Amino acid sequence: VCLCFRDVPSVDIMVWSELPTGAGLGSSAAYAVCLAAALLTVCGAISCPLKEGESTARWTEEEMTLINSWAFQGERVIHGNPSGVDNAVGTWGGALRYQSGKITPLKRVPTLRILLTNTKVPRSTKILVAGVKEKILKFPAIMNPVLDSIDAISQECQSVLEAMPANPSPEYYPMLEELFDINQHHLNVIGVGHPSLDRLCRVTASHGLHSKLTGAGGGGCGITLLRPDTSPQAVEAAKRDLCACGFECWETNIGAPGVTLHSSSSLNAEVLHALSQS
Repeated sequence: VCLCFRDVPSVDIMVWSELPTGAGLGSSAAYAVCLAAALLTVCGAISCPLKEGESTARWTEEEMTLINSWAFQGERVIHGNPSGVDNAVGTWGGALRYQSGKITPLKRVPTLRILLTNTKVPRSTKILVAGVKEKILKFPAIMNPVLDSIDAISQECQSVLEAMPANPSPEYYPMLEELFDINQHHLNVIGVGHPSLDRLCRVTASHGLHSKLTGAGGGGCGITLLRPDTSPQAVEAAKRDLCACGFECWETNIGAPGVTLHSSSSLNAEVLHALSQS
């Protein structure tokens, strides 16, 4: 079905990204969302929301739903049978709840500082999922309560995150740190841990920080929660020790906005340079 209002002009597309590919960070979904938004805008299926003098703008809810649906088709081309979570969070931003195939955006969540670490250990999501299924079939009386506990951790985390914007009390961070630790132990139990991730957790713990895997596990990436008052010295020391393990680290945020149209004047020099090379 063609949703375009006019013919799509001949275009050259240049992609520039800071996300490592194949590390479980949703790089393919980010690509699909940006590509869908750009092509839908170019062919007139959605508006160009950027007004004169604005540096950034976002589309309407209806238009973002269309962007998300096309991005999901792109994810299907790449992955075959994706959950739709990655393209949804790339479109809407913030945080989402995913349960039994249903995706629900969380209304109010804080922006959290994290340290994102790539262990550079390759892994296969399909093999990891198959291993978890095998464990559940082999030890259902043991594994099902563990999965129920992981679900309870997610619900508790959602409650904490939704309470934080209205009451930015420092007491919430120790709760999130405990949930990180418990979740990581549970993920090891179900078989998606890896010695590299255990090492990541030990290194950050030595600096008073708390980490867990993200994505499929079995290597890939981990996230480390940074409190608002975590000192730059502690973060730099942790990054230094993690890099000494052969890992790669970035300081970033979670809970940021989703797909956004930027004016050229709002782009940083590095991005402008990359675009100028096209």
